Amino acid sequence: METRIRDTDVDAVERWMASRPDTQSVAGFKPGPGIERLEMKFNIGELQAALDECLNRSEFQGEQQDQGFAALPLTQRPGQTEWTSNDLSGRYWLREADSYEEARREDLVAEAQFNTFNPLFVGTYFEHVHAELAKRFPIGRVRVLSKGLYNCNSWHRDPEPRLHIPVVTNPGSLFVVNHHVTHLPADGSVYFTDTRGYHTALNGGETRRVHIVAALAYDQITE
Repeated sequence: METRIRDTDVDAVERWMASRPDTQSVAGFKPGPGIERLEMKFNIGELQAALDECLNRSEFQGEQQDQGFAALPLTQRPGQTEWTSNDLSGRYWLREADSYEEARREDLVAEAQFNTFNPLFVGTYFEHVHAELAKRFPIGRVRVLSKGLYNCNSWHRDPEPRLHIPVVTNPGSLFVVNHHVTHLPADGSVYFTDTRGYHTALNGGETRRVHIVAALAYDQITE
């Protein structure tokens, strides 16, 4: 029988094999660079009821629903009645496959213009959520974003950070900012996500994932 080589790689593998990975904490939230939980909190039952009420009033919008991305716009420009695909998505940057060079996609959205709550959803708990956020922060577009099961966004960066409020989720739904990944439970919590860094959202679970996503209308990155 051939004798196995004994070197530093073998020592490292045996050391790693001496313990088992943590399979419990991954179902919870772990803060890290670019993603933190705020102190404020909303009622998850009211959030989920508002989602049902809003979907009774309007279907999800967007041309990418077959790809797992769909939106309900909760804020708008004053008097706005229609939303372009760019309104629902907006400027982002990614790195092209072959060159790894950064490339720009879509047009920049002036977040501060989206300062009016959508009249279609007035009277729902989402109006209360928007009002509470707007008391504290400069809020731009607020969208309810739905992600289908077994689905992932592009690996990209945005011009501004976002607040996320999970409404419907599952343990396989994860958020990644640069090198940090965590689950965001749907318990009424509000999460700051620094989406000016490279990030993605993925749904590796068996049910859909729905978040309220509010753009923070501070100074935007333009390049």
